[in-house]
Amino acid sequence: MKEITLETKVSELLNDYEGMKDILIKINPKFKKLNNPILRRTLAKVASVKQAAMVGGMDAGDLLNQLREAVGQKPIKVENSDKIEQKSIPDWIKKTPKQSINANKLLDSGDNPLAKSFNILKNFEDGEILAIESDFKPEPLIEEFEKKGFEVYSKEIEKDKFITYVKK
Repeated sequence: MKEITLETKVSELLNDYEGMKDILIKINPKFKKLNNPILRRTLAKVASVKQAAMVGGMDAGDLLNQLREAVGQKPIKVENSDKIEQKSIPDWIKKTPKQSINANKLLDSGDNPLAKSFNILKNFEDGEILAIESDFKPEPLIEEFEKKGFEVYSKEIEKDKFITYVKK
């Protein structure tokens, strides 16, 4: 089996290691979202161990080493794995979002928040904003939006409640 690193995709873990979904959920109950088949088919393909740690609100090195130990790999030292880059608040988030969606409700109804967001954004004018509510920081979505050239800002507005703003 391949060595598990911070860049290993969650889907690779689920495919390569029997019982990995249960191991992840045991490590952090927030990973219960992996019980959703749509999430496993979509976000798990783009989410790395490092991003999963952010979603779970935990230190990336800690998650990595718990996963490594669970499959018989030796723990490794991870430098500054808990340092999450804080972005300054952009002026554009003062604008009222054109539309809002709830990622958790979409997942619960069997919909894909990433695909839904891209479908909404393609009909937006430049400068318009989509707000995405979730009970976790959707790090994999944020990275996908940024790869496509969107400006993104995410903040926790209360415990386990995040709003992620995406500007076209």
